[in-house]
Amino acid sequence: MDCLFCRIVDGSQPAHVVLDEPLTLGFLDTRPVFKGHVLLVPRIHVPTLVDLPGELLPVLMGAAQRLAGAMVDGLGSQGSFVAMNNVVSQSVPHLHVHVVPRTKGDGLRGFFWPRTTYASPDEASEYAARVAGAVPAPLG
Repeated sequence: MDCLFCRIVDGSQPAHVVLDEPLTLGFLDTRPVFKGHVLLVPRIHVPTLVDLPGELLPVLMGAAQRLAGAMVDGLGSQGSFVAMNNVVSQSVPHLHVHVVPRTKGDGLRGFFWPRTTYASPDEASEYAARVAGAVPAPLG
């Protein structure tokens, strides 16, 4: 199987990592809705939410919750948008949670997701560092 996100997890595909934990990995989306947009994945290959083992659900959602807080603390956003697709509109068939920084009046409407780009790898690294530095440690 050739899965882009599995290659990111195993380190053979570079990514701007913001969360690196035993069961999950969070990294910047290369085509973000807004700069700082993170994709959170389970380290094991799981195609959809329906396929996620039950014991990983609280781990994945706990990490998503902490990343949502990091959008505010690390990027100064007012909040976040947290979402996932299952099969339809899922561009990579590996479960991933989108955690997107939001600010009132940012132009995001409904489920139309305009995309942007980073000006350079250095800018992406700066956003990754800002989010990573604001992610609290897991509880427990």
